[in-house]
Amino acid sequence: MNSSVLLAVGLGGFLGAITRFYINTIVSKTFPYDIPLATLGVNVVGSFAIGLLIGLFLFFTPSDTVKAFLITGFLGALTTYSTFAIESFFLLQSSLYYAILNMILNLIGSIVAAGSGYKLITYFLK
Repeated sequence: MNSSVLLAVGLGGFLGAITRFYINTIVSKTFPYDIPLATLGVNVVGSFAIGLLIGLFLFFTPSDTVKAFLITGFLGALTTYSTFAIESFFLLQSSLYYAILNMILNLIGSIVAAGSGYKLITYFLK
């Protein structure tokens, strides 16, 4: 591992975290529902994006620095598994229904989005 890869992860993480904060602020104000839609949104969109990138990398091989920036840095900071975990914990304390719904939507939505991104890019680039 070299310093350019470490810098790429840090810069990607910085941008991903700022993006997540911005999305969370806007979505939470716009859609104040019982389920944290901002977290769900970034997890599903981030999962779709990682599926697209992994599929794309089958056809175009970027440098390790670019991969580290996009996947580990940006998408790693954008998606919010730890936030999802604590929000689900708090939902469990107040509403079993919303807690389970939140967990199912995040888990299934993220898996479906990641697979869809992967299938989409590999379908168009084969």
